[in-house]
Amino acid sequence: MPRLTGAQIIWEGLLNEGVEVVFGYPGGAIISTYDALPDYPIRHILTRHEQGAAHAADGYARASGKVGVAMATSGPGSTNLTTGIATAMIDSSPVVFITGQVSTTAIGTDAFQETDTTGITLPITKHNYLVTDVRDLPRIIHEAFYIARSGRPGPVLIDMPKDVQNGETEFVYPTGPVRLPGYRPRPASMAQNLQDAVELINNAKRPLILAGQGVIKSGAMREVLELAEKTQTPIAVTLLGIGGVPGDHPLFLGMMGMHGEACVNYAIQQSDLLLAFGMRFDDRITGDIDTFAPNARKIHIEIDPAELNKVIQVDVGIIGDLKTVLPQIVPHVEEGHHEDWLSQIDEWKKESWERDVLNRDLGDTLVGQYVVRKLWEVTGGKAIVVTDVGQHQMWAVQYYQYKRPRTLISSGGMGTMGFGLPASVGAKVARPDEEVWLVAGDGGFQMTMPELGTVAQEGLNIKIAIINNGYLGMVRQWQELFYNKRYSATPILSPDFTKVAEAYGIRAFVVKHPDEVVPTLEAARKHDGPVVIDFHVEKEENVFPMVPAGEPIHEMLRRPKHA
Repeated sequence: MPRLTGAQIIWEGLLNEGVEVVFGYPGGAIISTYDALPDYPIRHILTRHEQGAAHAADGYARASGKVGVAMATSGPGSTNLTTGIATAMIDSSPVVFITGQVSTTAIGTDAFQETDTTGITLPITKHNYLVTDVRDLPRIIHEAFYIARSGRPGPVLIDMPKDVQNGETEFVYPTGPVRLPGYRPRPASMAQNLQDAVELINNAKRPLILAGQGVIKSGAMREVLELAEKTQTPIAVTLLGIGGVPGDHPLFLGMMGMHGEACVNYAIQQSDLLLAFGMRFDDRITGDIDTFAPNARKIHIEIDPAELNKVIQVDVGIIGDLKTVLPQIVPHVEEGHHEDWLSQIDEWKKESWERDVLNRDLGDTLVGQYVVRKLWEVTGGKAIVVTDVGQHQMWAVQYYQYKRPRTLISSGGMGTMGFGLPASVGAKVARPDEEVWLVAGDGGFQMTMPELGTVAQEGLNIKIAIINNGYLGMVRQWQELFYNKRYSATPILSPDFTKVAEAYGIRAFVVKHPDEVVPTLEAARKHDGPVVIDFHVEKEENVFPMVPAGEPIHEMLRRPKHA
C-alpha cells in the first residue's frame, strides 16, 4: 500500500471514478492539489472565473451523462462557485466540487481567505463534506461520486483543508458498494400503485404525458414512447425534458408552461389524465395551481419522494426510476384509441401556426425567431444547442427541433444568466465530435464573456450566436406588458462583440439583415474553429405565448393574428 498525500489521493480518486477532465481555477488553499496534477493523466481546463468552472462542469455533465468536476480555492474561489452549484442543484446535474480550505488549526480564526464553504453550500448541495482527516479522503471521494450520480442526481462538495492535502496516509481506494444509512436512492415500486395507474390509463379519454428531465436522466426514452404509442397518448415536455422525445414524433406536442405551446397548455387544462414522468410541477409549469388541470386525474412517477404531492396533489404517486417502473406498466395497459382528442389538439396546433411570427411578412426586419429557425435548417437539427437565459432561450426551444437527448443544454430552475458560454465549453469538451452552438443574449453573454479566453486557449470549435437586441430582453418584455413600458435599467450597452472575439483570435461576423443569416451560418460552420456571430435583431420583439405569473396556464397572452 503506497503512502500518498491528500493532494495525490484526490487525483487518484478521480481516476478511480473515471474522471478525464476537471474545470478549475487554482489558488493558495488548493495549490498543493494543483502541484500534484502534472503527475496524473487528467485534463485540466483553466476557466476565467470560478463561476465559469462550475457551469462548464455542469454543461459537461448534462452533455455526457457523466459526473462533472470543478475545483477552486478557498474564500472567494469557493463563493464564486455558488451560483453554479445552485444551478446544478435545482436542475439535478451531477457535479462534484472540490474546494481548498485553510488548515484545520486555522478554521474559525478568520484566517486569510477563510469561508465556511460547507455552511454556505449546505442548502444548495445534495451533500457536502469538510475533510479533517486524510485517512477519510478515499472513502469520501467514493461516496461523493456515488451520491452525485445516484437517485435524483445533484452536486456534492468536498472541502479540503491545506493540512489534509499535505498529510500522508496509506492509500487504498474503496471498491465495494457504498452503504449510507438512510440513503436509498432506488426505492422499489409499489405494486398497488402500479395497478391503480394501469386502471386510470385504461379508462382515460383525454390522456396526456408530461415528460420531464427524469426521462433523459433515467434513459427511459424508449419506454415512454412505447407507452405513448400503445395508448395513443400525446406527449408534452418540460424545458429540461426537451430531447427526451423526438421532436418530429407524431405524438410530440412541444413544451408546456409559461412560454409553452398554446396547444399544450390547452391540452393540459382539458385532459382527463396527466401522466407526469420525472418532472416536478414547478410554478413555470402550473401557473395558478388552483386552476391547473382541473378535470384530470394525475399519475406522478418520480425518483425523489420529496416531489410527490409537494405542489400538485396526485391520485397515484409512484416512487422509482422510470427505467424500472414503466416496464411494469406498459405490458398491462390496453391499446388506446383517442382520435377525437388528437384531432382537437391538431386544431389548436393549426391555430397557433397561423399566429406564428414567421408567417408574417417581416420585410427587412431581423427577429430572433428567424435566426433560430434558420440555425435549425442549416444544421439539420443535429447540433447540440446550449443557451443562456432570456428571450433567446425560449426561441431556441420554440424554433429548433430536438430529436436526441442531451442536445439542449439550458439552465432551467435557476434561470442563470451567464450559464451559456461556460456550459458550451463543458458540452464541447464532453462531446468533441458534435457540432455545438451557443445561443445567447447580449446581456447574459456579457456576464461570462471572458470565457472566450477559455475557448481560445483550449481551441474549442464552438459556434456562438448572440441575439443582440440592446436590452435585457425578457425583463424588458415584462416591463412592456405589465409596467407601462417603463424600461427601468433594462437598456444595455454592449461592446463590439466582433472586436472582442477578434482580440482572442476568434473569427467574428455581424448580421443585420435576414438575407445575411443563412450565408453567415454556413460560413461559420465551414470555419475550423470558434466563431462569434453578432445578430442585431428587432429590439422590442416579444416571446409568445406567455402566461402572466400566477395566472391559469390557459389564459395566455397570444400574438394577434396577422400582427
